[in-house]
Amino acid sequence: MKFYLLLLSVLFFPSSLLLSQKPTPTKPRVIVSTDIGGTDPDDNQSIIHLFMYSEKFNLEGLISSPSYGEGDKKEIHRMINLYEKDFPALSKHQKNLATPQFLRTITKQGAKGLAPFKGYVSPTEGSEWIIKSAKKKSKEPLWILVWGGLEDVAQALHDAPEIQKNIKVFWIGGPNKKWSANSYAYIVANFPDLWFVESNSSYYGFFSDHTENDISNKNYYKNYINEAGFLGKDFKANRYRGNVKMGDTPSLLYMMDGDPNNPEKESWGGSYEKFTRSPRTIYERNLTLKDTVAVFSIAELRFKGPKLTIDQDKPCFKMVVKAKIGEQSWDGYYVGDGNYALRYIPKQTETINYEIRSDIKELDKQSGQFFVSNVWPGKPNTTDYILGKNYYTDKQDPELYDNLWQGGKTVLKWRSDVLRDWAKRWQWLK
Repeated sequence: MKFYLLLLSVLFFPSSLLLSQKPTPTKPRVIVSTDIGGTDPDDNQSIIHLFMYSEKFNLEGLISSPSYGEGDKKEIHRMINLYEKDFPALSKHQKNLATPQFLRTITKQGAKGLAPFKGYVSPTEGSEWIIKSAKKKSKEPLWILVWGGLEDVAQALHDAPEIQKNIKVFWIGGPNKKWSANSYAYIVANFPDLWFVESNSSYYGFFSDHTENDISNKNYYKNYINEAGFLGKDFKANRYRGNVKMGDTPSLLYMMDGDPNNPEKESWGGSYEKFTRSPRTIYERNLTLKDTVAVFSIAELRFKGPKLTIDQDKPCFKMVVKAKIGEQSWDGYYVGDGNYALRYIPKQTETINYEIRSDIKELDKQSGQFFVSNVWPGKPNTTDYILGKNYYTDKQDPELYDNLWQGGKTVLKWRSDVLRDWAKRWQWLK
């Protein structure tokens, strides 16, 4: 009879229910590094999700790391204040949620602004907190979930390289990688034995609209949140107007479901494959349309110019890029002996046109263009950074692309399960 009932359940229950959330083997130690309050308010959506599921984690830090744009730990405190107002209703249903008082004690200020060419600058409250937490005696690794730039992680590794054996990093890369090229390059060049998951595009699956209509990006809010509590009202109070983005949430989902120590297995946060080299191409000339750069890879441009006595940590020229989203600029640096350099990492397939602007006349007004291919990590180069055995990234299988986004279906397939589970918790605030 038991076998018969089991057979019926296999035949008649949807596969998504059979493969629903499997709690992780141990409650993970987690620090979140976020650029909340910066240019992209999806971090606010993701931090609401974190607070409402905080019993799933041993939270050890919330670090404000606004490498690009504005941002400050005051924005984390603002979100904690909203959570505090909803905490009585939430805690009636889940007794082990992190208290607002505790969350305030672990909120720290990280780096403000991008790292120079060398990849690090000086210690911050956030980088020092990472070191302190990583040095705690524990049988469990410290997971650092990075929702923005890598500046504080790079700084911590520079100041205390011995912590690399105690930490594991899950990074939402993509556009964040575009801005954090120098810190990223410092890490992959100097810490090949670090344990590192680099999600450059899989996370896009979480805000794909290839899903049921009632939980689509535009419908989920009105159907399941609809100004529930103070957190629900804030979810709608930014430029997304309640549309679900939450691009950083897959890092949390990865820690909530399956086995985080095995990225190749399926989880709510996607599945990933090993990669043994991080692509970098060095150009000692301006690029042309004959040049193809792999998406998410480093294009390092080097220029010859005058030998100057200037601060090598201060930008002295800019690369102005004219792309689909408009004009943006990247800082370039003097690296000594008449050499100048910058790193650029494209986030999507397109043709890039750029111009160099500088008060140094030998650099000013140079220009070029190149094409960005849509396969990461692309073809090998002799100048690639060689990685150890614990670097993982988006799966290359063409069947797992969601539109343009490599690996997107490894996250998309669980989106319904995740949002329907979260809908139950929003009911607690109604």
